[in-house]
Amino acid sequence: MNGSEALARERANSDLVLIVDDVPDNLAVLHDALDESGYTVLVATGGEAALQRADQALPDIVLLDAMMPGMDGFEVARRLKASPRTAHIPIIFMTGLTETEHLVAALESGGVDYVTKPIKPKEVLARMGVHLGGARQARQEARQAGQARNALDAFGYASITVRASDGRLMWQTPLARDLLLAYFGPPAPGPHQLAPQPVADWLRRHLREAQAQIEPPRLTAELGARRLSFRLHQQTGDSEGGGDWLIVMREVSDAAVIEAMSLSFKLTAREAEVLYWVVKGKINRDIGDILGTSPMTVKKHLERVFAKLGVETRTAAAAMALSRIRQLHPQFEG
Repeated sequence: MNGSEALARERANSDLVLIVDDVPDNLAVLHDALDESGYTVLVATGGEAALQRADQALPDIVLLDAMMPGMDGFEVARRLKASPRTAHIPIIFMTGLTETEHLVAALESGGVDYVTKPIKPKEVLARMGVHLGGARQARQEARQAGQARNALDAFGYASITVRASDGRLMWQTPLARDLLLAYFGPPAPGPHQLAPQPVADWLRRHLREAQAQIEPPRLTAELGARRLSFRLHQQTGDSEGGGDWLIVMREVSDAAVIEAMSLSFKLTAREAEVLYWVVKGKINRDIGDILGTSPMTVKKHLERVFAKLGVETRTAAAAMALSRIRQLHPQFEG
Protein backbone atom coordinates (compact mmCIF):
# COMPACT_ATOMS: atom_id res chain seq x y z
CA MET A 1 0.00 0.00 0.00
CA ASN A 2 1.54 3.35 -1.09
CA GLY A 3 1.52 6.61 0.91
CA SER A 4 -1.60 8.05 -0.71
CA GLU A 5 -3.54 4.82 -0.17
CA ALA A 6 -2.48 4.74 3.49
CA LEU A 7 -3.56 8.36 3.94
CA ALA A 8 -6.90 7.65 2.29
CA ARG A 9 -7.50 4.70 4.62
CA GLU A 10 -6.61 6.76 7.68
CA ARG A 11 -8.88 9.58 6.56
CA ALA A 12 -11.87 7.26 6.38
CA ASN A 13 -11.95 7.33 10.18
CA SER A 14 -10.30 10.62 11.16
CA ASP A 15 -10.03 14.28 10.26
CA LEU A 16 -6.86 15.46 8.51
CA VAL A 17 -5.05 18.43 10.09
CA LEU A 18 -2.28 20.43 8.43
CA ILE A 19 0.03 22.19 10.92
CA VAL A 20 2.16 25.01 9.50
CA ASP A 21 4.95 26.35 11.73
CA ASP A 22 8.64 27.07 11.18
CA VAL A 23 9.57 26.09 14.78
CA PRO A 24 10.15 22.30 15.13
CA ASP A 25 9.33 22.28 18.87
CA ASN A 26 5.88 23.78 18.21
CA LEU A 27 5.24 21.18 15.50
CA ALA A 28 6.27 18.34 17.78
CA VAL A 29 4.01 19.41 20.68
CA LEU A 30 0.95 19.84 18.47
CA HIS A 31 1.64 16.74 16.36
CA ASP A 32 1.79 14.49 19.42
CA ALA A 33 -1.33 15.97 21.01
CA LEU A 34 -3.38 15.69 17.81
CA ASP A 35 -2.10 12.22 17.01
CA GLU A 36 -3.08 10.98 20.48
CA SER A 37 -6.55 12.49 19.95
CA GLY A 38 -7.10 10.44 16.79
CA TYR A 39 -6.36 13.03 14.09
CA THR A 40 -4.30 12.37 10.97
CA VAL A 41 -1.56 15.00 10.92
CA LEU A 42 0.49 16.61 8.15
CA VAL A 43 3.14 19.26 8.79
CA ALA A 44 4.78 22.05 6.81
CA THR A 45 7.56 24.38 7.92
CA GLY A 46 7.05 27.13 5.34
CA GLY A 47 4.44 28.90 3.25
CA GLU A 48 5.18 27.30 -0.13
CA ALA A 49 5.21 23.81 1.37
CA ALA A 50 1.93 24.56 3.15
CA LEU A 51 0.22 25.59 -0.08
CA GLN A 52 1.48 22.49 -1.88
CA ARG A 53 0.40 20.09 0.86
CA ALA A 54 -3.00 21.75 1.21
CA ASP A 55 -3.65 21.52 -2.55
CA GLN A 56 -2.61 17.86 -2.67
CA ALA A 57 -4.16 16.53 0.54
CA LEU A 58 -7.13 18.90 1.05
CA PRO A 59 -6.98 18.84 4.86
CA ASP A 60 -10.09 19.28 6.95
CA ILE A 61 -8.54 22.15 8.92
CA VAL A 62 -5.28 24.15 8.95
CA LEU A 63 -3.38 25.34 12.04
CA LEU A 64 -1.30 28.22 10.69
CA ASP A 65 1.55 30.14 12.31
CA ALA A 66 1.10 33.84 11.59
CA MET A 67 4.74 34.90 11.60
CA MET A 68 7.13 32.86 9.45
CA PRO A 69 10.18 33.87 7.42
CA GLY A 70 9.54 34.37 3.72
CA MET A 71 5.83 33.95 3.10
CA ASP A 72 3.98 34.73 6.32
CA GLY A 73 0.80 33.08 7.50
CA PHE A 74 -1.42 35.94 6.37
CA GLU A 75 -0.30 35.48 2.75
CA VAL A 76 -0.66 31.69 3.00
CA ALA A 77 -4.25 32.16 4.19
CA ARG A 78 -5.07 34.60 1.39
CA ARG A 79 -3.77 32.15 -1.21
CA LEU A 80 -5.65 29.22 0.29
CA LYS A 81 -8.88 31.23 0.23
CA ALA A 82 -8.24 32.38 -3.35
CA SER A 83 -8.05 28.81 -4.68
CA PRO A 84 -11.36 27.01 -5.38
CA ARG A 85 -9.79 23.73 -4.19
CA THR A 86 -8.87 25.01 -0.74
CA ALA A 87 -11.18 27.99 -0.12
CA HIS A 88 -13.54 25.91 2.04
CA ILE A 89 -10.87 24.77 4.54
CA PRO A 90 -11.16 26.49 7.97
CA ILE A 91 -7.93 28.15 9.14
CA ILE A 92 -7.01 28.70 12.80
CA PHE A 93 -4.11 31.09 13.27
CA MET A 94 -1.44 30.50 15.90
CA THR A 95 0.14 33.78 16.93
CA GLY A 96 2.29 35.29 19.64
CA LEU A 97 1.08 38.70 18.56
CA THR A 98 -1.86 39.93 20.58
CA GLU A 99 -2.13 43.46 19.23
CA THR A 100 -5.58 44.13 17.78
CA GLU A 101 -4.27 44.91 14.29
CA HIS A 102 -2.58 41.49 14.03
CA LEU A 103 -5.68 39.65 15.16
CA VAL A 104 -7.80 41.62 12.71
CA ALA A 105 -5.30 40.83 9.94
CA ALA A 106 -5.60 37.12 10.77
CA LEU A 107 -9.37 37.19 10.41
CA GLU A 108 -9.37 39.43 7.34
CA SER A 109 -6.95 37.13 5.52
CA GLY A 110 -9.34 34.19 5.91
CA GLY A 111 -8.90 32.82 9.41
CA VAL A 112 -11.96 31.62 11.32
CA ASP A 113 -10.26 31.74 14.72
CA TYR A 114 -6.91 32.15 16.48
CA VAL A 115 -5.01 30.83 19.48
CA THR A 116 -2.14 32.64 21.17
CA LYS A 117 1.31 31.29 21.93
CA PRO A 118 2.58 29.55 23.92
CA ILE A 119 0.24 26.94 22.46
CA LYS A 120 -2.01 25.02 24.85
CA PRO A 121 -2.98 21.75 23.09
CA LYS A 122 -6.29 21.42 24.97
CA GLU A 123 -7.37 24.89 23.83
CA VAL A 124 -6.38 24.08 20.24
CA LEU A 125 -8.36 20.84 20.31
CA ALA A 126 -11.43 22.63 21.69
CA ARG A 127 -11.27 25.35 19.01
CA MET A 128 -10.76 22.75 16.29
CA GLY A 129 -13.79 20.77 17.44
CA VAL A 130 -16.04 23.81 16.98
CA HIS A 131 -14.91 24.54 13.43
CA LEU A 132 -14.61 20.94 12.25
CA GLY A 133 -18.28 20.34 13.04
CA GLY A 134 -19.33 23.09 10.64
CA ALA A 135 -16.77 22.02 8.06
CA ARG A 136 -18.03 18.41 8.09
CA GLN A 137 -21.58 19.57 7.43
CA ALA A 138 -20.42 21.86 4.59
CA ARG A 139 -18.40 19.03 3.02
CA GLN A 140 -21.34 16.66 3.24
CA GLU A 141 -23.66 19.18 1.58
CA ALA A 142 -21.11 19.94 -1.13
CA ARG A 143 -20.55 16.22 -1.74
CA GLN A 144 -24.28 15.56 -2.06
CA ALA A 145 -24.70 18.53 -4.41
CA GLY A 146 -21.73 17.37 -6.47
CA GLN A 147 -23.12 13.84 -6.75
CA ALA A 148 -26.49 15.20 -7.90
CA ARG A 149 -24.87 17.44 -10.50
CA ASN A 150 -22.54 14.74 -11.79
CA ALA A 151 -25.54 12.43 -12.10
CA LEU A 152 -27.00 14.90 -14.61
CA ASP A 153 -24.08 14.12 -16.94
CA ALA A 154 -25.31 10.55 -17.32
CA PHE A 155 -28.60 11.85 -18.73
CA GLY A 156 -26.98 14.26 -21.18
CA TYR A 157 -27.37 17.33 -18.97
CA ALA A 158 -24.23 19.20 -17.89
CA SER A 159 -24.03 21.89 -15.23
CA ILE A 160 -21.82 24.78 -14.23
CA THR A 161 -21.85 27.36 -11.43
CA VAL A 162 -21.01 30.94 -12.44
CA ARG A 163 -20.45 33.97 -10.20
CA ALA A 164 -22.57 36.80 -11.57
CA SER A 165 -20.35 39.66 -10.40
CA ASP A 166 -17.24 38.70 -12.37
CA GLY A 167 -18.23 35.73 -14.56
CA ARG A 168 -15.95 33.38 -12.63
CA LEU A 169 -16.55 29.69 -13.32
CA MET A 170 -16.83 28.27 -9.80
CA TRP A 171 -17.68 24.65 -10.64
CA GLN A 172 -18.33 22.41 -13.65
CA THR A 173 -19.11 18.77 -14.33
CA PRO A 174 -16.81 16.74 -16.63
CA LEU A 175 -19.38 16.86 -19.46
CA ALA A 176 -19.74 20.63 -19.05
CA ARG A 177 -15.97 21.06 -19.37
CA ASP A 178 -15.96 19.11 -22.65
CA LEU A 179 -18.93 21.00 -24.08
CA LEU A 180 -17.57 24.46 -23.21
CA LEU A 181 -14.25 23.54 -24.83
CA ALA A 182 -15.99 22.30 -28.00
CA TYR A 183 -18.28 25.32 -28.40
CA PHE A 184 -16.13 28.17 -27.07
CA GLY A 185 -12.54 26.94 -27.21
CA PRO A 186 -9.94 26.89 -24.40
CA PRO A 187 -10.52 29.29 -21.48
CA ALA A 188 -8.51 32.49 -21.36
CA PRO A 189 -5.37 32.31 -19.17
CA GLY A 190 -5.60 33.89 -15.75
CA PRO A 191 -5.65 33.13 -12.02
CA HIS A 192 -9.32 32.09 -12.18
CA GLN A 193 -11.20 30.32 -14.95
CA LEU A 194 -13.98 32.46 -16.36
CA ALA A 195 -17.20 31.34 -18.03
CA PRO A 196 -17.32 32.00 -21.80
CA GLN A 197 -18.13 35.67 -22.38
CA PRO A 198 -21.55 35.02 -24.03
CA VAL A 199 -22.58 32.95 -20.99
CA ALA A 200 -21.41 35.57 -18.47
CA ASP A 201 -23.12 38.37 -20.42
CA TRP A 202 -26.36 36.37 -20.65
CA LEU A 203 -26.34 35.74 -16.88
CA ARG A 204 -25.79 39.41 -16.03
CA ARG A 205 -28.40 40.53 -18.59
CA HIS A 206 -31.12 38.39 -17.03
CA LEU A 207 -30.05 38.53 -13.38
CA ARG A 208 -33.02 40.59 -12.20
CA GLU A 209 -35.49 38.17 -13.77
CA ALA A 210 -33.73 35.24 -12.12
CA GLN A 211 -33.68 36.94 -8.72
CA ALA A 212 -37.42 37.53 -9.08
CA GLN A 213 -37.78 33.78 -9.79
CA ILE A 214 -38.82 34.44 -13.40
CA GLU A 215 -37.04 32.01 -15.72
CA PRO A 216 -35.22 34.04 -18.40
CA PRO A 217 -35.00 33.01 -22.07
CA ARG A 218 -32.46 30.30 -22.73
CA LEU A 219 -29.11 30.95 -24.32
CA THR A 220 -28.22 28.85 -27.37
CA ALA A 221 -24.85 28.27 -29.03
CA GLU A 222 -24.48 26.42 -32.34
CA LEU A 223 -21.72 24.16 -33.64
CA GLY A 224 -22.64 22.82 -37.07
CA ALA A 225 -25.75 20.69 -36.68
CA ARG A 226 -25.28 20.67 -32.87
CA ARG A 227 -26.86 23.15 -30.48
CA LEU A 228 -26.05 23.80 -26.84
CA SER A 229 -28.73 25.41 -24.70
CA PHE A 230 -28.19 27.07 -21.31
CA ARG A 231 -30.94 27.27 -18.68
CA LEU A 232 -30.63 29.28 -15.48
CA HIS A 233 -31.58 26.83 -12.73
CA GLN A 234 -31.09 28.34 -9.29
CA GLN A 235 -28.93 30.51 -7.08
CA THR A 236 -26.42 28.51 -5.06
CA GLY A 237 -24.47 31.19 -3.17
CA ASP A 238 -25.37 34.32 -1.24
CA SER A 239 -26.87 37.27 -3.09
CA GLU A 240 -23.93 39.65 -2.59
CA GLY A 241 -22.77 40.93 -5.99
CA GLY A 242 -25.47 38.88 -7.72
CA GLY A 243 -24.50 35.55 -6.16
CA ASP A 244 -23.44 32.23 -7.70
CA TRP A 245 -25.82 30.58 -10.17
CA LEU A 246 -26.25 26.98 -11.23
CA ILE A 247 -26.71 26.74 -15.01
CA VAL A 248 -27.86 23.53 -16.68
CA MET A 249 -26.68 22.81 -20.22
CA ARG A 250 -28.14 20.41 -22.79
CA GLU A 251 -26.78 19.55 -26.20
CA VAL A 252 -29.06 18.59 -29.10
CA SER A 253 -27.75 17.23 -32.38
CA ASP A 254 -29.62 17.17 -35.70
CA ALA A 255 -27.44 14.36 -37.06
CA ALA A 256 -30.49 12.06 -36.97
CA VAL A 257 -32.48 14.64 -38.95
CA ILE A 258 -29.79 14.79 -41.64
CA GLU A 259 -29.68 10.99 -41.81
CA ALA A 260 -33.48 10.85 -42.10
CA MET A 261 -33.40 13.28 -45.06
CA SER A 262 -30.72 11.19 -46.72
CA LEU A 263 -32.82 8.02 -46.44
CA SER A 264 -36.15 9.65 -47.31
CA PHE A 265 -34.97 11.40 -50.49
CA LYS A 266 -32.13 9.00 -51.45
CA LEU A 267 -29.52 11.72 -51.01
CA THR A 268 -25.81 11.33 -50.35
CA ALA A 269 -24.60 12.35 -46.91
CA ARG A 270 -23.21 15.65 -48.26
CA GLU A 271 -26.39 16.39 -50.26
CA ALA A 272 -28.45 15.82 -47.10
CA GLU A 273 -26.20 18.22 -45.17
CA VAL A 274 -26.62 20.90 -47.87
CA LEU A 275 -30.41 20.46 -47.80
CA TYR A 276 -30.41 20.65 -43.99
CA TRP A 277 -28.75 24.07 -44.10
CA VAL A 278 -31.09 25.24 -46.85
CA VAL A 279 -33.97 24.37 -44.50
CA LYS A 280 -32.17 26.46 -41.85
CA GLY A 281 -32.23 29.43 -44.23
CA LYS A 282 -28.52 29.54 -45.04
CA ILE A 283 -27.25 30.84 -48.40
CA ASN A 284 -24.65 28.96 -50.45
CA ARG A 285 -21.72 31.00 -49.16
CA ASP A 286 -22.67 30.31 -45.53
CA ILE A 287 -23.20 26.62 -46.25
CA GLY A 288 -19.76 26.46 -47.86
CA ASP A 289 -18.20 28.03 -44.76
CA ILE A 290 -19.99 25.57 -42.47
CA LEU A 291 -19.10 22.48 -44.53
CA GLY A 292 -15.60 23.64 -45.47
CA THR A 293 -16.21 23.77 -49.21
CA SER A 294 -16.78 26.39 -51.94
CA PRO A 295 -20.14 28.03 -52.82
CA MET A 296 -19.79 26.54 -56.32
CA THR A 297 -19.56 23.02 -54.91
CA VAL A 298 -22.60 23.72 -52.72
CA LYS A 299 -24.47 24.87 -55.83
CA LYS A 300 -23.66 21.60 -57.65
CA HIS A 301 -24.86 19.54 -54.69
CA LEU A 302 -28.03 21.60 -54.56
CA GLU A 303 -28.74 21.04 -58.26
CA ARG A 304 -28.62 17.27 -57.67
CA VAL A 305 -30.91 17.72 -54.63
CA PHE A 306 -33.45 19.62 -56.80
CA ALA A 307 -33.40 16.82 -59.35
CA LYS A 308 -33.96 14.08 -56.75
CA LEU A 309 -36.79 16.01 -55.06
CA GLY A 310 -38.37 17.03 -58.39
CA VAL A 311 -38.33 20.76 -57.58
CA GLU A 312 -36.76 23.80 -59.20
CA THR A 313 -36.14 26.27 -56.36
CA ARG A 314 -34.53 26.18 -52.95
CA THR A 315 -37.77 27.44 -51.39
CA ALA A 316 -39.66 24.44 -52.75
CA ALA A 317 -36.87 22.07 -51.66
CA ALA A 318 -36.87 23.53 -48.16
CA ALA A 319 -40.65 23.26 -47.85
CA MET A 320 -40.68 19.61 -48.97
CA ALA A 321 -37.80 18.69 -46.67
CA LEU A 322 -39.30 20.50 -43.68
CA SER A 323 -42.65 18.75 -44.16
CA ARG A 324 -40.94 15.33 -44.19
CA ILE A 325 -38.68 16.16 -41.23
CA ARG A 326 -41.63 17.20 -39.07
CA GLN A 327 -43.37 13.93 -39.81
CA LEU A 328 -40.31 12.02 -38.57
CA HIS A 329 -39.00 14.47 -35.92
CA PRO A 330 -41.89 16.64 -34.63
CA GLN A 331 -39.59 18.43 -32.17
CA PHE A 332 -37.33 19.77 -34.97
CA GLU A 333 -36.90 23.56 -34.99
CA GLY A 334 -36.65 24.70 -38.61
